[in-house]
Amino acid sequence: MATRHDIRNVAIVAHVDHGKTTIVDAMLKQAGSFAAHAAESLDDRMMDSNDLEREKGITILAKNTAVKYHPKDGGDVITINIIDTPGHADFGGEVERGLSMVDAVVLLVDASEGPLPQTRFVLRKALQQRLPVILCINKTDRPDSRIDEVVNETYDLFLDLDADEDQIEFPIVYACGRDGIASLTKPEDGTVPADSTSLEPFFSTILEHVPAPTYDEAAPLQAHVTNLDADNFLGRIALLRVEQGELRKGQTVAWIKRDGTISNVRITELMMTEALTRKPAEVAGPGDICAVAGIADIMIGETLADPENPVALPLITVDEPAISMTIGTNTSPLVGRGGTGKGADAKAAVKDRKVTARQVKDRLDRELIGNVSLRVLDTERPDAWEVQGRGELALAILVEQMRREGFELTIGKPQVVTKDVDGKTYEPVERMTIDVPEEHMGAVTQLMGVRKGRMDNMSNHGSGWVRMEFVVPSRGLIGFRTEFLTQTRGTGIGHSIHEGFEPWFGTLQTRNNGSLVADRSGAVTAFAMTNLQERGVLFVEPGTEVYEGMIVGENSRSDDMDVNITKEKKLTNMRSSSADSFEAIVPPRKLSLEQSLEFCRDDECVEVTPEAVRIRKVNLDARERARAASRAKHG
Repeated sequence: MATRHDIRNVAIVAHVDHGKTTIVDAMLKQAGSFAAHAAESLDDRMMDSNDLEREKGITILAKNTAVKYHPKDGGDVITINIIDTPGHADFGGEVERGLSMVDAVVLLVDASEGPLPQTRFVLRKALQQRLPVILCINKTDRPDSRIDEVVNETYDLFLDLDADEDQIEFPIVYACGRDGIASLTKPEDGTVPADSTSLEPFFSTILEHVPAPTYDEAAPLQAHVTNLDADNFLGRIALLRVEQGELRKGQTVAWIKRDGTISNVRITELMMTEALTRKPAEVAGPGDICAVAGIADIMIGETLADPENPVALPLITVDEPAISMTIGTNTSPLVGRGGTGKGADAKAAVKDRKVTARQVKDRLDRELIGNVSLRVLDTERPDAWEVQGRGELALAILVEQMRREGFELTIGKPQVVTKDVDGKTYEPVERMTIDVPEEHMGAVTQLMGVRKGRMDNMSNHGSGWVRMEFVVPSRGLIGFRTEFLTQTRGTGIGHSIHEGFEPWFGTLQTRNNGSLVADRSGAVTAFAMTNLQERGVLFVEPGTEVYEGMIVGENSRSDDMDVNITKEKKLTNMRSSSADSFEAIVPPRKLSLEQSLEFCRDDECVEVTPEAVRIRKVNLDARERARAASRAKHG
């Protein structure tokens, strides 16, 4: 077997918000990937190019970049291909794809928080693929850092995941990614490494411990499609790793599809990544990560091979989906009428909005091309589809992207995806890790008890904070986050990962309060709000257009209440000085898309438009809802 010493392929994996993208920024700057004047004006988190990623501060899509590293001993330039993977288990399909492109991983762990659920998730995937691991303890300058304890916790995690001896013998790098400093010597807790001024120790550790790609010189071409992109001029672009042989611009190759059929295609464009841009190239060899254009319908997991001797590589497999929700066209009275819902002006301003079933279905089909962890199933209705994914966040991100593209949608309450095992129903369960101040421990335990969660582990670091681990059905976590933050006064931190399937836990009572439901169409008035705000918490403000069946607030009691929120104050000829008593209106609670999905009950759904998110009853007519409730009660 021959070896390519001029290239290394590595993925950076970590829990969400432990600093992956920040350390990649520092690597790009220190490797001289940008001109000096450009480097000064660069934004932070350059790899998070998506608007949603920048807003939410998380990585959603796995992306690759290439660093040209010049060794200090004056040797040949080495290309380090870096895959920046998401830290959230809901985007696990992106992680699995990223790991199929690399020969080792850098596991980034926060020096204070230590290994968290997503650390476990991404590390488990890396160990399953037998990849060597480099441990990087990041954010050593945090005042609450506890480096020795975190290293020990990481060793425990490796043992817990059944790592073998070779995998546990990992090198450790200590870093402050924000300052671009790394060291092989452990610094004092809360300090930046003192014996280094750059990431040079980090680069040298990567070169030493990441295996160089090996290949068989006589083997025919094999290249694995791991990701897809699109370009206005080139059409669909396939990102792939060349496993064997060489790929050349203009070359005719065999395209082995998912169903096993083979057809010959021509590579019209070949590009290699340099820093954050793709540049035209003539040839890509074994171990190279490149992009090709010219194949219109290519899919993730397929193989490009030698036409004379086509041999397919294994398809990329991902975990089963755990959460599903129904996505359909908007069926509310305000469909296609803009944010205010008022008349022709709003219609003229929103000509390009997408409201038909065909447009929604085409968009979901397009999403399937690049998102291997998603499934779309038909339902009884021709204008609604069941979309299954890893978690609530992944599905909410899809809906958020669609509304920004001009779609109007009706979203059903998230449900869990069950499966039958030996005639019994099994449901997905999650491992939830919660960090809270000690005084909120009882409230969190009570919250989890109602959701049928069982405590597996509890540790107290002696800093006034407690870490608890629960195994809880995925159903119980739908709507959990908002209540959890309320009970812990916003101080609690909670993260969960999929833990497998267990027998059905029985019925869960999560939301105790009913809804305030508008009983007629019209505009919300301040007079009506003043009278209603003592009945519960309102979600709308004066002037908002509502319709019959729309939910305008949360009732303080457990049952639903139909209310007239459009009631106007009657004007009379006679006024007295005491008649006009203006009371202060309590500011309404504004719900985000994720909070609206959490709030929903089974008979409620969310209307999503580019301007607004509204919660409504599935059945808008109050009389029909009453009849349905009566039938359900009396059988």
